[in-house]
Amino acid sequence: MGDQMQFIVEKLNQEPFRKNYNLISFDSLESVQLLQLLNDVLGEIDPKHAVDIREELPEQTAKRMLSLLGILKYKPPGSVSDLSAFRQGLVTGSKPVIHPLLHWLLQRTSELKKRAYLARFLVKLEVPAEFLQEDTVADTNRQYEELMEAFKNLHKEYEQLKISGLSTAEIRRDISAMEEEKDQLVKRVERLKKRVETVQNHQRMLEIARQLRLEKEREESLAQQKQEQKSQLFHAKQRLQRAQLQLKEMQDAVADSKPESLMKKLEEEINFNSYLVTEKMPRELESKKASVYLLQKVVAEPAMTQSDLTALQSEINEVNAQMNQLIEKRMMKYEPTDSKFSMYRQQASIISRKKEAKAEELQAAKEEMSMLERQMQQRSSQAHELEGSEIMTEDEFKQYVNKLRSKNTLYKKKRLEIAEITAEYGILQRTEELLKQRHEAIQQQLQMIEEKKGISGYSYTQEELERVSAVKSEMDEMKGQTLDNMSEMVKKLNAVVAEKKASLAPVIKELRQLRQKCQELTQECDEKKIQYDSCAAGLESNRSALEQEVKGLLEECAQEESNYRYIHCMKRTLEVQLQRAKAEMKAYVSPDPQQRRKAIREQYTRMILEQENLGKKLREKQKVVRESHGPNMKQRKMWQDFEQLMECKRECFQKQQNQAAIGQVIQEGGKDRLVL
Repeated sequence: MGDQMQFIVEKLNQEPFRKNYNLISFDSLESVQLLQLLNDVLGEIDPKHAVDIREELPEQTAKRMLSLLGILKYKPPGSVSDLSAFRQGLVTGSKPVIHPLLHWLLQRTSELKKRAYLARFLVKLEVPAEFLQEDTVADTNRQYEELMEAFKNLHKEYEQLKISGLSTAEIRRDISAMEEEKDQLVKRVERLKKRVETVQNHQRMLEIARQLRLEKEREESLAQQKQEQKSQLFHAKQRLQRAQLQLKEMQDAVADSKPESLMKKLEEEINFNSYLVTEKMPRELESKKASVYLLQKVVAEPAMTQSDLTALQSEINEVNAQMNQLIEKRMMKYEPTDSKFSMYRQQASIISRKKEAKAEELQAAKEEMSMLERQMQQRSSQAHELEGSEIMTEDEFKQYVNKLRSKNTLYKKKRLEIAEITAEYGILQRTEELLKQRHEAIQQQLQMIEEKKGISGYSYTQEELERVSAVKSEMDEMKGQTLDNMSEMVKKLNAVVAEKKASLAPVIKELRQLRQKCQELTQECDEKKIQYDSCAAGLESNRSALEQEVKGLLEECAQEESNYRYIHCMKRTLEVQLQRAKAEMKAYVSPDPQQRRKAIREQYTRMILEQENLGKKLREKQKVVRESHGPNMKQRKMWQDFEQLMECKRECFQKQQNQAAIGQVIQEGGKDRLVL
């Protein structure tokens, strides 16, 4: 609890609340201040609830908060029976109710803001079925549902874009980069076209290249189809294996069984399924519907006060008293023949419960068997994917075991060879170490001899000179080869450049003419574009004016149509009322008594007379009861006194019997002593 309060105080001291509380000041808040603080937190989640609770009634505040908490899917701690206590605590501002609620709200404020925002648009407005009979209301409701679905889709796309992490700047950069790549590709294609045009039979070569591309695409599609057909073949083989397995199981079952046993199994299965369909499932469905109805009724009830709880408790006590009275009456009317029926009922109920339990066990066993079959299929498919082979039969498994045995012998031989090679490797490694040691000793002796002769470092210098001379000779050879290659490459490049210049000279001349023509066409295109823009602007303005006019006419038409429908409905209502009034007048004026009896006035007159006669009889009965009340109460008092008198006599008689028995025991004990 202390950690919870510490968390609440820390969150309230931060943005956007900034309350500057500590544990003592927060714990000393009154109920009204706690409710206002809770309302401020709810107002931060949903701005519609940012109000002053002093300006509204407590029932309105509780109803508003409960509706928002229902939208936010808050579950109060405790069982369902504690909901009334939660509502009462919310109305009174109880700390055990407000503190957990504040802790829950402050833990997930951002998530609850999002949920409250979505609830403004996704909580569906229920329209009664009788209103949906009108076309206008039905069309509006359908448009409302379509807009709700469109909002759901747009919100999902928005969330996906937020998760993807793309920003407008990155998108613009990508677009600009793609445009640059497009321009480069266009230029490259133009260059390639110009280069290809100079080649002989370029059209035929392009056609051949196009056919090659089409054939490659066809090859890819055929490969994809081949892969799909392979997967279909694999699935078909799996289905065939399952069918063969089922066939084998059925053959095994048929081989050891008779038609009578098969018919018996089928009858048992049919009886079990019929029991599930006719008895078990409907009973479970009814229980689920009843529980759902009770839960909906509990949810639909408004906030309950203490007076409502006391009234409900009194009603429960009255119903319990009535039940006890009925049980006592039944016990008084108990007959011996009912005991047999009750015994049979108990046995039937026990059998039905056992039957339900066995049916549930059988259903669970079937579900477990189906789950195990699915797992087996998944394992077989995984094994096929990993190993690329299907499940082996018995003969294939034997062949596989024989192969493993031959491989095992081969493995043992190779293992022996590896052991021999390892031993030889160890010997060679030891020989290498000994040679290295001898080499180091010889080097040390050589250095000592060089020092004695006064030419220390001679051997090392000789080795370095030999190595450097070898490297220098290699570098000289590489340089010579590189220079030869470079000279040949320069000659080739010069020849290629000369050829390209000769071939591009006529193309450059044509290009200059085409550039001039392109400039002229560009100027003409700009002029035409200016004319087109001005004409399009004028047409766009005319179109917008016409659209506004059409929109106004459509709205006026819809308004007139709704007025017409309203007047038509009112006319039909008035016609029905007028027709009823005419029928009433006709029945009332009619000389036929049967017709007059059908008149509403006659019916109400007859009902009034019946009620007056009934009231008169009830008043007479009340008078008789009042007159006989005093003597009856007196007689009841006399019977109670008589009952007390008889009870006293019964107690005195029992006491006398007990005293007489004690005296008799004492006398018998005295006689025994005298005899002794």
